[in-house]
Amino acid sequence: MTGSALLIRNRSCPGWMGDLVAGITGYSERSGKASVQSEPASLVVPLIISFRSGFTISLSTGPDGGEECTDFVAGLTSGPVWIGSTGDSECIQIDFTPLGARAFLGLPLSEIVTRLVPADALLGPQVRQLRDDLCATDNWQVRFALVERYLHGRFTHAPSPLVAAAWRCMVRAGPCLRVERLAAELDVSRKHLSRQFRHEIGLRPKTVSRILRFQRSLRMAHLAGKRADLADIAAASGYADQAHMTREFQSLGGMSPRALICQ
Repeated sequence: MTGSALLIRNRSCPGWMGDLVAGITGYSERSGKASVQSEPASLVVPLIISFRSGFTISLSTGPDGGEECTDFVAGLTSGPVWIGSTGDSECIQIDFTPLGARAFLGLPLSEIVTRLVPADALLGPQVRQLRDDLCATDNWQVRFALVERYLHGRFTHAPSPLVAAAWRCMVRAGPCLRVERLAAELDVSRKHLSRQFRHEIGLRPKTVSRILRFQRSLRMAHLAGKRADLADIAAASGYADQAHMTREFQSLGGMSPRALICQ
């Protein structure tokens, strides 16, 4: 979650988290002004624990719809997420990688894809105790320490070796790695790989590859700023042309490349 009138605190993940957690972030907002913003498709599964008012989250219906949420887990989605805030919010967000979410939640991510699930429905009374402990202090270092203590030792449901290897190959190679080649390297059929990957991760390998390419081109565009040459970025990212990249930005980010650069 990003936006104006926010105080953001990022916590460096300890080494034992490896590639299970992408980041832990604390947010405080005291603007008092209601707002709606969007976030583009990403490859993290967030657990959000709120201390003040919650949020209105929409994974598919656009800025005018959504569910009211306080403590929740959001499954992966292949489109933008719309977030409504009252302007009086405070929360911690734990961004699990798909491998980390699979290991932590103990269920295939296909069961929560494009869904918002109350945290206690997945994690039981321990997460309610964590929320109470977090609310009892306003010291962010203490809060981060409480979260790390809660997470430690709970990544007990390892994904299958095939899916773990496929995920790590895709992240390492980036969007240039085609699914056919990945399946051949792992000595399985494309159909078997896609079926198992989608069951455990929630999205097909091809969709993950699209999001990886989109994120890469978005990073390039942000680095270049307003002077970004979109045709050059499209070519460097492996899109057929600039129009192809623009369609993918609209589909995965909900906006044109220029609009996302300026966001």
